[in-house]
Amino acid sequence: MKSMLKSPAMMGKWRPPLALVVTCLLCFAVALPLGGVFFFRIYENQLVRQAEAELIAQSAALAPVIARDIEAALPADTPLGAAAPLATPTQEEPYRPIMPHLDLADKDLLPSRPDARPPTSPPDPALLALGVKILPDLLAIQRTTLAGFRLLDAEGTVIAGRNEIGLSLAHVEEIAAALRGEFRSVMRMRISKHPPPPLYSMSRGTGVRVFTAMPIIVRDHVTAVLYASRTPANVFKNLYEERNKVILASVSVILLTGLAGFVFHRTITRPVRELIARTRAISAGDTAALRPLSHHGTAEFAMLSRSFLDMATSLAHRSAFIATFAAHVSHELKSPLTSIKGAAELLLDDLEANPQTMDDNDRRRFLDHIVVDAARLTDLVSRLRDLARAENTPISGTATLDPVLQELRKQWPHLEINAQGDVHRQARISTENLHIILSHLIDNATHHGAKKVTVEAFADKEILQITIKDDGSGISPNNATKIFEPFFTTRRLEGGTGMGLSIVRAMIEAHSGFIDCLDITTGAAFVLRLPLASGAESLYVTYIGLRLRRFLLCLIVIASGLALRCFGADIGLPVAIVKYGGSILWGAMVFLLAGMILARQSRSQIASIAAVIALVVELSRLYHTPWLDTFRISTAGALLLGRFFSIFNIVAYGAGIILGLLMDKLCERDAARL
Repeated sequence: MKSMLKSPAMMGKWRPPLALVVTCLLCFAVALPLGGVFFFRIYENQLVRQAEAELIAQSAALAPVIARDIEAALPADTPLGAAAPLATPTQEEPYRPIMPHLDLADKDLLPSRPDARPPTSPPDPALLALGVKILPDLLAIQRTTLAGFRLLDAEGTVIAGRNEIGLSLAHVEEIAAALRGEFRSVMRMRISKHPPPPLYSMSRGTGVRVFTAMPIIVRDHVTAVLYASRTPANVFKNLYEERNKVILASVSVILLTGLAGFVFHRTITRPVRELIARTRAISAGDTAALRPLSHHGTAEFAMLSRSFLDMATSLAHRSAFIATFAAHVSHELKSPLTSIKGAAELLLDDLEANPQTMDDNDRRRFLDHIVVDAARLTDLVSRLRDLARAENTPISGTATLDPVLQELRKQWPHLEINAQGDVHRQARISTENLHIILSHLIDNATHHGAKKVTVEAFADKEILQITIKDDGSGISPNNATKIFEPFFTTRRLEGGTGMGLSIVRAMIEAHSGFIDCLDITTGAAFVLRLPLASGAESLYVTYIGLRLRRFLLCLIVIASGLALRCFGADIGLPVAIVKYGGSILWGAMVFLLAGMILARQSRSQIASIAAVIALVVELSRLYHTPWLDTFRISTAGALLLGRFFSIFNIVAYGAGIILGLLMDKLCERDAARL
């Protein structure tokens, strides 16, 4: 064993401490949101789509104005461009929104825009004149919005803009689509005249430029194209502008992470270190360390600590018992062995003497002593074997008192055995072992003149208490403290070994039970405490199942509440049912959440706690601060806190708590049937 503990596999390998693992995980948790934002380009993508949406809005506002000017400037017989697509609004769908769709994560990024080319035909003079008229307006808009605009005719020739007037862009992909009557928006590589700053260069958003091409429809034909472009805002510059919110969010994340670390330290790391220190103290022989930890943290760790301390206490008691037991065994075996040896030596001396001094009666008397002492040794060895079996008794199985008592009545037909109380409750002990324990106690009673034995059983929480009384000669106060000691007996002359009650105690303690002698005036009485079949481990499993059941019910209630709030009005439910039905389900959710967290509390206590929570939440709506009101406007805030105070909500919450309580009871009955 020592060589195994000192092997390289146990000592040489480096293993990270728990604190280091937790710190790394918390750092990873802090870095994960920020890393996700940059890895998936979520924030930059929003800036790109924001720029696209602004260009769409500006182009949609300018296009009708330019269309009216073009229609007024062109004669009726002027040739126009391609026919516009036949996608006219209807009464059912009067709108044709253009939604931003560009995505940095997709392969939407095109090369930089091709240079303009000479046109195949000169533009219409009337359109050129109109371009000169519109150009100041386009430049004024650019100074405010930073968006560049070019106006192209039906052939793709630039008629208004800062430069490239008179040149053709018809070969550009988005322009070609707009000339066919289709709106098109694209991202292209941006070529800057100046090198980007090192920090800004980390953002792909600054290396692209968004282009939109909006067809201008006159007389159901494409007459012109409004070509707009803009560079999206830089992500770092945008974050700097929102630095107060970013700092607040960062501080909140760090504080929450620190809180998570503190909770982990309190619930895991600290109890683990205390348990390690306790194990080292116990291994060094410090019996004072055999006490509960000052802080357990979690229910599972409390069970682990209790199991370890029970094991250590059992080993310590067993070590002390072995030392005491060895002294008793040596004493008990020494007496008959000494007697046998003395008798044998006397017989041998007489055999060698000449003449012999013993007659046949003397020899028979010494031989009888040898036989009696040998029989006592046999009984002692048999009892020692029984004690060893008792200490290693399998503790599996369950038993009830009633069938065991029926067997005992058959075994002692002359003895009156009465039973009272919870004799049908199951104890965590096998029927065979319970029979052995009661047999020893009843046998002990019969040897002390008992004619009647009464067995009373009482179940209390996790313990079955069994009291056994008889009308025998009883136990003196002086002997009451010694009867469970090995080899103690008041019937030594009748052949008693003093091992019966020691075997009983060993078997009961092997089943995590307890036995004691009661002080009564008539006869003897023993009290046994055995764990019920639904002991600590089963109770723990029950709490786990209870939490899981309430968690599943809570998910059902949350899903029902969201469905009612989101789709209730659409399917024609009255507003009152949608509103107060959601409040009822919210109250049920609070009850189930409180019950899931406080599984060991009674339903009435959980309902009281849920009622207090619901009342505090409803009264909090009377308190107004800017950040709280902003949160209430959001969907999450409306679902969690609500927006307006109402006395009817309190009534609905109460009904919801009752609903949650009934759901919990109903599911518990179904689970019990299964």
